[in-house]
Amino acid sequence: MNNETLLKSREASVPRGIGSMHPVFAKKALNAEIWDEEGNRYIDFASGIAVNNTGHNHPKVQAAAAAQLDNFSHVCFQVTPYAPYIELAEKLSAMAPGSTPKKTIFLTTGAEAVENAVKIARAATGRPGVIAFGGGFHGRTMMTMALTGKVAPYKIGFGPFPADVWHVPFPVPYHGVSEEDSLRALETLFRADVEPGRIAAMIIEPVQGEGGFYAASPAFMQKLRAICDEHGILLICDEIQTGFARTGRTFATEYAEIEPDMMTVAKAMAGGFPISGVIGKKDIMDTPAPGGLGGTYGGSPLGCAAGLAVLDVIKEENLCERAVEIGERVTRHCNGMRQSDRGIGDVRTLGAMAAMEMIHDGDASRPDPDRTKQIVGAARDRGLLLLSCGVRANVIRFLMPLTIPFEVLDEGLAILSDAVKSTA
Repeated sequence: MNNETLLKSREASVPRGIGSMHPVFAKKALNAEIWDEEGNRYIDFASGIAVNNTGHNHPKVQAAAAAQLDNFSHVCFQVTPYAPYIELAEKLSAMAPGSTPKKTIFLTTGAEAVENAVKIARAATGRPGVIAFGGGFHGRTMMTMALTGKVAPYKIGFGPFPADVWHVPFPVPYHGVSEEDSLRALETLFRADVEPGRIAAMIIEPVQGEGGFYAASPAFMQKLRAICDEHGILLICDEIQTGFARTGRTFATEYAEIEPDMMTVAKAMAGGFPISGVIGKKDIMDTPAPGGLGGTYGGSPLGCAAGLAVLDVIKEENLCERAVEIGERVTRHCNGMRQSDRGIGDVRTLGAMAAMEMIHDGDASRPDPDRTKQIVGAARDRGLLLLSCGVRANVIRFLMPLTIPFEVLDEGLAILSDAVKSTA
């Protein structure tokens, strides 16, 4: 099989609504490298969209999943529970920010985690409303699409969406939206559209993923925590893309030194095996009645076993510290390119959650999505896999595995430079 043949088969058998960034078909992957069906090698700066923080096929994660598979692949936790679920729940509950006792439920996808966090918040407060932020991404189910603050391509043609969802601007000073602007918009929302006593929860990504890798400052997160406390609103931190060492901490919320009421987690928590979760304060998590939460595949035994191994790898290989060093190297490189290229705008990172914004002639108000797309394609042609993001589709994001060898990282950055120069 080759890429062209598979692409034709894909177009004939898979709906066009499922997009793929790159027209190459993976056959093998190891750590930070992928080989396609034709034997071409690619350096992976995407990590399956922040899933493979521990790299492709980490031997410890592989071994844990294989050992679990020797025992059983599925029995359903709601029929006959099993130890790996309990062990992973205990560890994550203990690791979550804050001193309040926590409990954890496991599901399968990030969207499921967000859906269940909303369910739990409504049960705990008796209120219906949820506040989210412009540019945020929380999933593709009906409720999570309503929460998502990015129309194209996620919401086009799929409405109407669930009611009692409200949006306020996310602070992005680079684009003229200050923290004060966001807080004023929240105050206006409470005065003009919905009373605070109707709001069950507020959900926020500590660093926006699909929205463009913009980080909420610790001060802003602390102000949201205070507003939620004042009005009896639960604060949900969506750590699905930011979690498990990506930002230099186990969870990005740790930078803010606040305790969320709940956190949603998924992506990197099991090194490529499907699992997600909601970690929350014990009293809140216990509000739904037995049977109100769950799912046939929720907390897959393979995912739980792999998740336990991932936590070991993060600690043993110092991946939080390594994320910071990776981010520093990427930032230095991008800022170096920026010196001679006015099409590179803001360069930003929190740990290894790094991005550079493409603009026209140094003007932040003039995004350049066309060149962004060109750079992604030019990099791929040279053997580097990149992802774009942003409401304006003009941000190149870097999500290389945290286990990437530095010589491979440097090779990828050199390819990036060539791709940028070729599109100038």
